[in-house]
Amino acid sequence: MTWSLSWEIPFLDYLQTIRNPILDRIMVVISTLGNAGIFWIILALILLIPKKTRWMGLETIAAMLFTFIIGNLIMKNAFNRTRPWVVSGFTDFPAGLKLPGDASFPSGHTMNGVTAAMILLFYDRRIGIPAAILALAIAFSRMYNYCHFPTDIIGGIAIGILSSVCMHFIFRYWQNKIQAKHTEA
Repeated sequence: MTWSLSWEIPFLDYLQTIRNPILDRIMVVISTLGNAGIFWIILALILLIPKKTRWMGLETIAAMLFTFIIGNLIMKNAFNRTRPWVVSGFTDFPAGLKLPGDASFPSGHTMNGVTAAMILLFYDRRIGIPAAILALAIAFSRMYNYCHFPTDIIGGIAIGILSSVCMHFIFRYWQNKIQAKHTEA
């Protein structure tokens, strides 16, 4: 499906005016960090190792799985939005950029990053704030690299926030239940 708001292609075209070879390399690296959510998955797996961060790791994995189901499996297929470069005819991609083959809305890179960063923010701001900055940098890189419309990014942010909040409430409920059970014993 081809649809975009009237300001989106001009906005992406404007971002092309700030391009330069150094920034291109940086944006490809930042964007690649978000591929398949692998950075966030590895971070969550690392958090599973120490006992004091285990809940944070479990919650991050669960929230990302929830986000994947809602965003990637359901919404991307339901909206089936055409990528911006197809709509505009853009072809001047930075070297080394891997072009995605799935639908554009919502941005999976953004959903994963925002979901993970929100969960980390709920537990520890010292980890969560840098994670949120990285998640937003990845989201920006997706527009800079002409892979997503701005509304794909906005949708990814919204889904990431909603998914993480829902999962955080569920995990808090479980944690309280477990804690109450241990207190009774």
